[in-house]
Amino acid sequence: MASPTKVSSWTPLRYGPALLGVVFLALYSALSLLRFRSFELSSWDNAIFEQAIKSYAGLGPPTVDIKGAGFNLLGDHFSPIIALVAPFYRLFPAAQTILLAQAVLLAASVVVIARVAMRRLGPVTGTAIGIAYGLSFGIQSAVKADFHEVAFAAPLLALAGAAYVDRRWAHVVWWSLPLLLVKEDLGLTVALIGFVLIVCGQRRRGAWLAAAGVAGMLLVLLVFVPYFNPAGGYDYVTGVGGDGGVIGTLFSGFGQKVVTVLVTFAVTGFLALRSPWALLVLPTFGWRFVGGTEYYWGIDWHYSLVLMPIVFIAMIDAVVRSRDSRRLWLRQYASFGAAVAMGFALAMQLISPLSALA
Repeated sequence: MASPTKVSSWTPLRYGPALLGVVFLALYSALSLLRFRSFELSSWDNAIFEQAIKSYAGLGPPTVDIKGAGFNLLGDHFSPIIALVAPFYRLFPAAQTILLAQAVLLAASVVVIARVAMRRLGPVTGTAIGIAYGLSFGIQSAVKADFHEVAFAAPLLALAGAAYVDRRWAHVVWWSLPLLLVKEDLGLTVALIGFVLIVCGQRRRGAWLAAAGVAGMLLVLLVFVPYFNPAGGYDYVTGVGGDGGVIGTLFSGFGQKVVTVLVTFAVTGFLALRSPWALLVLPTFGWRFVGGTEYYWGIDWHYSLVLMPIVFIAMIDAVVRSRDSRRLWLRQYASFGAAVAMGFALAMQLISPLSALA
């Protein structure tokens, strides 16, 4: 495998990832705060998470009264990681605080993606990939949808992915495990990361991580969530399959789902498909496409956020792998992959949430 590109200490491009992070932090923050000031909140989710974080800040359980008197949010979705926002909310007790916290998390993932891209592919290509990632529809839609717990998944998946590209296998494991504290469905994503490690020859680490992902998810769904849920179960089980059953729901809105898949990989010029890391999209696509809620199927909400760091890491890995390919056309196309991704990202800005800032 090709060695990482070294950037000399004196060049300004050394600070490119951090500069991109600052720019996107400003953009995400501006969009979130302007929408809040204009009463354009997408749903009541921001209030749900604010009440939970406010309770954590008061050193209590995540009580969300707007879902029911004394309702513990851990009985809805298992996301204890949001307690990390509580110290900042205690200092600045306002709804805008959690919106800014999400902007920081997303901007941090931009820094990670840009840094590994610049290190492996060079400063120009890496910068283009960082910009394309920062402008990607999954991130912008998440900003528009206000605060959600999956914002924590973006930097964690980016860090695990960067370690994967660098073949630092132990770091892949340790950055993946905290995903179990982000949301219950990410246990399957952790298990898939373990499977990818097995494919790469890391059988012991991979098997251990896969087992931890499955066991963690089962523990959450069968023990933790039912314990905190007033009905003693997991509310979203009934949403799987909807009225038409799993197969019927899978083919409902089929065209919309195909577009979602195509756009998800088109943001990388379809290069992500050449990396085993792209397999990590399967759990998220799976639960979304068998869910009876039509909001899951498209690209307008926050449901594609976790897919963005996955496909962009897969793209970086694919470009590195393509350098050793015997196929001339693949090496040539991979060399222009960043330009394709950048062009696609810019074209989508015509209908993007950030376009409102203009």
